[in-house]
Formats: sequence, structure tokens, C-alpha cells
Amino acid sequence: MSSSSRRCLLLLKKCKNMKQLKQVHGQAITCGLGNNGFALSRLLHFCSDPLHGCLTHAWKLFQHIQLPTICIYNTIIKAFLLKDQYFYTFHIYNNMLRSKICPDEYTLPYMLRACAKLQTCYLGELVHGCCLKIGLVFNEFVGNALITMYCAFENLKAARYVFDENPSLTTVSWTIMISGYAKVGDVVHARLLFDEAPVKDRGIWGAMISGYVHNNCFKECLYIFRLMQLTVIEPDEGIFVSILCACAHLGALDSGIWIHGYLDRVGLPLSVRLGTGLIDMYAKCGNLDLANRVFDGMRQRDTVCWNVMISGLAMHGDGEGALKLFLEMEKTGFRPDNITFIAVFTACSYSGMSHEGLSILDRMCNVYNIELASEHYGCVVDLLSRAGFLEEAKKIIQGMPNSATPSEEAIAWRALLTACCNQRKVQLAEVAAERLVQLELHSGVYVLLSNLYAACGKHDDAKRIRKMMRNRGVDKTPGCSSVKVNGVISEFVAGEKANLQMEIINMILMKIDKQLEYSG
Repeated sequence: MSSSSRRCLLLLKKCKNMKQLKQVHGQAITCGLGNNGFALSRLLHFCSDPLHGCLTHAWKLFQHIQLPTICIYNTIIKAFLLKDQYFYTFHIYNNMLRSKICPDEYTLPYMLRACAKLQTCYLGELVHGCCLKIGLVFNEFVGNALITMYCAFENLKAARYVFDENPSLTTVSWTIMISGYAKVGDVVHARLLFDEAPVKDRGIWGAMISGYVHNNCFKECLYIFRLMQLTVIEPDEGIFVSILCACAHLGALDSGIWIHGYLDRVGLPLSVRLGTGLIDMYAKCGNLDLANRVFDGMRQRDTVCWNVMISGLAMHGDGEGALKLFLEMEKTGFRPDNITFIAVFTACSYSGMSHEGLSILDRMCNVYNIELASEHYGCVVDLLSRAGFLEEAKKIIQGMPNSATPSEEAIAWRALLTACCNQRKVQLAEVAAERLVQLELHSGVYVLLSNLYAACGKHDDAKRIRKMMRNRGVDKTPGCSSVKVNGVISEFVAGEKANLQMEIINMILMKIDKQLEYSG
């Protein structure tokens, strides 16, 4: 190779943008490297880079390669895959097969990933057949890609078959399979597989913990985390976020505080994601002071972080604080999103600041040009109803988009029904209740309407509603409470046996006695 060719290849390694690459490409042609496989591969690799490259230029370059190698095919397939151009990947893959070039252990995972993204089971099975035909089905990367694809299709039977038949399983394989079960809500099989794993690394622990959180098994999540603490494996950021989420939903403030202290002890930097998790946990556990302290101490914040803090204030009825924080968010240059406005509307509703909420609604539509989405309607209807604009609220509901789900429409009608009951608007309440009965069979609708009739002196109508509940088999859902004593979270529902309630009361009294004894 001549000195000019070597210099050209050296310049190719130093390219930082497409302008420089095109200049080096011109030199490569003049140096006689226009058909050099290595040089073309390097050029194509840079053009395929999602950050600095240009997919259009990469495609033009690829089309001028007379005899592309498997490496070049893999490079261009990966480029289109990273740009979510999945049909192009199959077009190139088919051309490769027609050219009698056999896919390798890099090509097949790319294609299986494309099948998963396209949610096309038929194409996935064709690629699976190709894996079997060329004998790569037991390859580590190909096998894991197959399991991932079938889990994406929620075909856990096929995924488990591939998993069980693969002799070269890795911890990644176990992690994918456990996550697949958790995704479809089968935490029982996920846990069985977790217990069978011969080696449990951080990924497997994280898959099981996040799987429990995804399926609202928060107690089980904390239990698994305690088991993990008995090992030498240190949790990562993702595991801590899952644990904080479990603490938030259980109201386990003591556990959440311990996790916060643990983060400080291990010296894990408080990222935006972790800080947001802590704020959410403290807010949902009722400690706004600690939530504010974490929020104020964060060096970096994103929109989600602001939303969580505003939602926390809203949850506790601090409408003025939520509104003040929203204005501060605007001043710092963050653009509010749909979730931000839902949080602000909720804060205004809970705090009786209906007119302020309607002013924010005007800003959302006219300043930020955000159209009302289906999830906004319940909040907007609640604001209008609390301000006394019941007929306007009804018109808003009737104008909901067709994309709104029955549950979203039910939320809006329920807000109107509640306001009608509070303001004793019987006729409009009947309209809302009738629509709610069509949307959902929920005891709350009947109870609200019955109470409204009773408050207005219409006792015969109240009895009629109660009789209707019995005839339709609608039971009032009992209230549920939970209490944490000595680190154990106990749950009980209204109407349970008195001895269970007395047991819990005795546990609380014992704890108080111990505290008094200690202080004495």
C-alpha cells in the first residue's frame, strides 16, 4: 500500500463530521481505494453513526459497492435499525440472501430485533427458521435475541422453549426470561425462574425487583431487596429507584429514609432519576419537608422532577405552593408538559382555587399551545364544577375526543356527579349517573346518587337506588387501610373481625409502651 493510501486511512480515523468524511472519501478515490473493502467499510461505518453520520449518504455509498461483504451488510443493516427503519433492514437482508451471503451471529440478532420492533411474529419465525438452518440457534447472542423477540410478542411459551433448549445460557438469558414473565404479569413463574438461577448477578436481582414493582407487588419487592442485601452484590441506580417506588406505594417512610441514608453511605451520586424517586417517595409518604429538602438540594432537574414535586404539593392540598412552584418552573426556562398541567389543575381543585386553575388552563391552551388531551378532561371538569360552571363542564365532557377511553370518560363524569351532589343539582346528577352506569358497574355511582336523593328529601328515590344495587348485584367496596408496626406492614378492610383489628391496636400500644419505657 502506498504512503498516500496509508495517510488517507489515517485521516479516515480522525474524521469528526460528514464534511471531513466527504473530503477524505474524495482522497480515497484518487488514491485508488475506491473499491478497497476495508476503506469502504470504514467510510460506511462513520456514515452509519447515529450521532455524526448521515444515513442517506451511507445508503448511496452502499449502493456503489459492487461486492459487499457480510461485514458491510451488517454495518448498513445496523444503521437502518438504529434509525428505526425496520422495513429497509429486511430489504437489505433479502438482498443479502439473494446474493448467497450467509447471515452470521451479528446479522441475525439485528433482524430479530427488527421483528420485535415491528411486532411481526411471522417474520420473526422466518428468521428463527434461518437460525436453525445455519446452526446458530444455540449461539449466545442469537439465542438471547430469540428469547427477547418472543417476549416482545408476549409469546412466553415459545420464549421458554428457546430458553430451555439453549445449552449456552448466560445470566443475560435468565434476566431476559424473568423480565418477560414479569411483563405479562406472571410473577409466579418469574419468581420460580429467579429461584432456579444458578448465578444471580445484579441484572437478575434487578429484573425480579422491577418485575414485582411493575405488577404492584410492593411487599414482595422489599422482601427480595432484603435478600439481596445478604449477598455481596451492590444495588445500582435502577434497583434503588424500584425500591423507592415500592416504599412510596406502601407508605413505608422508615424504609425510604433508610434507603436515602444507604445512598449517602455508599456514595452513589444523586442523579436526577434518583432524586425524583426520593421526592416521590417522601411526598407519597406524607413528609413534604424532606421532599422539599431533596428537591432544593438537587443540582440538576428535569421536567419530570418538577412535575413530581408539584404533584406532591397538590396531593397534600398545598395549592398555593404548587402554583408558586409552577411559576418558578416557568422562570427557570423549563417548558411545562401535559403532566405538569394535570398536577397544577389537581392542586387548584384540591385547594378550592378554581379561578386560578382556569387561568392556568387559558395559559396552557393559548401560551403553550397544548391541546386538551383525554387525561386533562377529568381535571378541567372538576375545576369548572367546583367554580359552579356545571353546564359548561357537561359540554366539555360531551366534546371529549373519540380517542378517550371509557375509563377516562368515566373520570370526567364522576367529577361532575360529585360536584352535582355537593351542590344538590339533582337533574344534572341523574344525567351523569346514567352515563356512568353505562360506562362502569361501580357502587360509588349508586351511593352518591342515593345520598343526594336522601339529602334532598327524596327518600323513595334513595330506596329505589339501594334496591337497584341489590338487584344488579352491586356491592359497596369496603375501605382498606394499612399500618406499619415494628417494620411489618399489615392491611385490613372495613368489616373484618374485631379480633384482627384489636390485634393491630395491641401491636401499636405495645410499641408505644416500649417507647415510653425507653424514654423513662
